[in-house]
Amino acid sequence: MEFSDIASVSGKGTLFNIVQPTRTGVILESLDEHKKKMVATMHNKVSILSEISIYTTDAEGAVPLEDVMKKIHKEFDGDTDLDKNSSPEELKAFLKFVLPDYDESRVYVSDIKKVVSWYDQLVKQAPDVLAEKKEEKKKETKKPAKKKEEDKGE
Repeated sequence: MEFSDIASVSGKGTLFNIVQPTRTGVILESLDEHKKKMVATMHNKVSILSEISIYTTDAEGAVPLEDVMKKIHKEFDGDTDLDKNSSPEELKAFLKFVLPDYDESRVYVSDIKKVVSWYDQLVKQAPDVLAEKKEEKKKETKKPAKKKEEDKGE
């Protein structure tokens, strides 16, 4: 599973796996243990996690949510010690630690709560999306080895 396979629906508290598109929307399945399915139509506000970014004050202007989530996972390894009842100051300090140049005027506390909530859900229900892709690393290390073998054969 990848970030492009996971969606959030406005008004729903959980994240969803994108199962299949339909003519009028998309079939979603909750990532939680209930695995409830729903059809999201054009009346639902569906956001795919790979298309979400967090505003920054640097030249780029934004950082993809996937990069932020992976950095959180690298720093905290699944336990941020935050939840939806954490104080605004704690939440802002948390995001400032993870993303020092986030735009404080455009990123609201409610946005940080979503990030924390989504991270907690991903750690519990889809930890593979937060792990670094080992296959890519293996492919990179195998390529030079193949070239050396080919060179020896010539």
